[in-house]
Amino acid sequence: MSAPGPDAERDQSASELIGAALGGAARRAGLDPADSASTHKVVWSAMGGWRGILESVLPSLAFVILFTITPEPLILALGVSVGLAAVFTVVRLIQKSPPSAAIGGLVAAGAAAGLALWTGRGQDNFVPGLITNAAYGTVLLVSALIGWSLIGLAVGFLMGEGTAWRQDRRKRRAFLWLGVAWAALFFARLAVQLPLYLAGEVTALGTLKLIMGLPLFAPMIAVTWLVVRALYPRASGADAAPEA
Repeated sequence: MSAPGPDAERDQSASELIGAALGGAARRAGLDPADSASTHKVVWSAMGGWRGILESVLPSLAFVILFTITPEPLILALGVSVGLAAVFTVVRLIQKSPPSAAIGGLVAAGAAAGLALWTGRGQDNFVPGLITNAAYGTVLLVSALIGWSLIGLAVGFLMGEGTAWRQDRRKRRAFLWLGVAWAALFFARLAVQLPLYLAGEVTALGTLKLIMGLPLFAPMIAVTWLVVRALYPRASGADAAPEA
């Protein structure tokens, strides 16, 4: 049998790097299939607990409420939204807890606010979110359809099997459909929110962004966790061989 060519080796190397990055992020979020944690604990950890929920929800909620009450001046609602994100980031830095999520939220809030102030349109505060949904949905769908599911790459890294899952028909099929399901979530957000953005319905757009955020993210995390645990039943500590 001929040895793999340089193109195949490059693909393998790239997939391992991507898998390592995704798997590392999943592990930091508490999504490690090798753990025996319960599903609700895993979902709670993935959302960041109460702090993660507040960091995710409060800046957008504050913007929606203030914009609805007093749309002018626009800088008031935007300033409070970015200010809350900044407070969360400072608190994490003071407590020396991982600040990546809060910093990411601050950067996103600042970029969105800057765009909205530049155009003078409140709905432009949601443009980065729309772009993110389109990008995530496209990448997840394409990667799943071509047989290199990003979910599979992450799980393969976490389980120490690299890309060996691609040789298992059952795993390939499961990761294909998980990728499609996650892509559908992002495209559903885009399909609902984009018309509201084009219509300039800022309050409705902001409200639906919140409703289609964590309330849809949590069950998808739960389903993904359960499927992965079913694919790797020996990952559970309960299945470990007893000591002699």
